[in-house]
Amino acid sequence: MKSLLSRRTVLGGALAVALGGGSARGRRILVATNEPWATYHVKPLLAEAARHGWRLTQLVPDYAKVTPGDPVPVATPADAPRADLLVVTGAGDWPADCVARFRRTRVAARALAYQVPVEAPRAKEIRPRLRVITASSPAEARAFGAYLGTKRRIEVVGSPQTDDLPQRVPEKDLVLVLTSVTHPDGTGSAAPGTELLLAATERLAAAGKRVLVGLHPRENRRLWEKYEISSVSSLAASARAEAAIGIPGTVFPLIAAVGTPLVGCTDPALSVPDYLRAVCSSTIADAGQAVAAIVSARLPDAATLADAVGPIGGSARRLLTEWD
Repeated sequence: MKSLLSRRTVLGGALAVALGGGSARGRRILVATNEPWATYHVKPLLAEAARHGWRLTQLVPDYAKVTPGDPVPVATPADAPRADLLVVTGAGDWPADCVARFRRTRVAARALAYQVPVEAPRAKEIRPRLRVITASSPAEARAFGAYLGTKRRIEVVGSPQTDDLPQRVPEKDLVLVLTSVTHPDGTGSAAPGTELLLAATERLAAAGKRVLVGLHPRENRRLWEKYEISSVSSLAASARAEAAIGIPGTVFPLIAAVGTPLVGCTDPALSVPDYLRAVCSSTIADAGQAVAAIVSARLPDAATLADAVGPIGGSARRLLTEWD
């Protein structure tokens, strides 16, 4: 617990944002993401929204790919309730189309998943409408600003997923494998490097490591069923692991905040912001490097960690305050 508290102090520190008074109740927020049917980026916001008396609804093109029982409310633009704010998490075709559709609704941008720091083709359509832009950390803010093609101030609010970090209790020889998406589908693309991760996992298992798989929400479960698949989120599962390995992604800084060191699997075709690589102890391009990289895995320095993670605690409240 002492180590967790010290990490909270380091990461929160100068980045902490003072909270003002309570937010107005009854806000109705529409969210449009680059992965139209993928609701997992919105789910961590539901509890805080409910405490405020707000309703979040994710916009989807149609109901064909909606998962039954998903707790995130969804609606098509034709069925969407009247809203106080439209939040876009990227400048892909779907968010840009939604901004054009809801011409009289205020718009905010939020980096709920990493974006490559290159201006998106349709960012220019969204920029003039943006009332506020938020990101989890200073590093994410720099990447998101470049992606949106803006030098405007971006409010750093932290990640709601770090508001209740698990206490780390690592188990001997347990390695968490963080999958990405091996094959593209109708809800989004795939990540280069997954074949490397599969091969690296084989090497780790052969070396006597216990493998625990944290599945990406869109990954094909059958590819990983020979190993133990975590029944809880990858962030929660990381508290059990001595180290984690995967393709650098949005969850990497969050797992580093728990105190679990990371190894990245990279591919020449993989394009991710530098800060996601920076939180890795090392990166590998060959499966034969996996065992040595895991054995020697270490956390990044405190400054790198704070830059990538942002403030911890109260992040969901800070985000909703910016949206108010």
